[in-house]
Amino acid sequence: MIQLRVERTVAASAEDVFAWLADPVNLTASPLIFKAGWSKDSPQPGVGARRDALAVGMWLREEITAYDPPRSYSYLIVRSFPVMNHDGGTLTLTPTTDGTHVEWVTSLTFPLRGGGKVAEAVTAPLFRSGFDAILAGCAQALEG
Repeated sequence: MIQLRVERTVAASAEDVFAWLADPVNLTASPLIFKAGWSKDSPQPGVGARRDALAVGMWLREEITAYDPPRSYSYLIVRSFPVMNHDGGTLTLTPTTDGTHVEWVTSLTFPLRGGGKVAEAVTAPLFRSGFDAILAGCAQALEG
């Protein structure tokens, strides 16, 4: 099982950080994600919205399962290649004296048909670096 927690404080308001992170186009701040956006015919943004991402060796469709701007949103990978079992992810934003603290947590497994433990071993550090890059992109976009 991959369990990730990535954190960063961004020197910007929670409203601005939330808006930036909730826009799927900004997932491309990760060098591993080539293209991301709202799924065709998806409501946007909010609960039930779907977003698609094309990444190195991977395609994902996520559905927003909770949406509470500017405090948090949660999502679930509902389709993917390779196949994975996602327990969900949540981004929680907390205002601080320095800006907004972001905590991003998620957990998932790859079944045997999706690569199993080998896929988990390969992708865990890639997911972590991708999440770090997205949060760094957020900071760069909003602090500059």
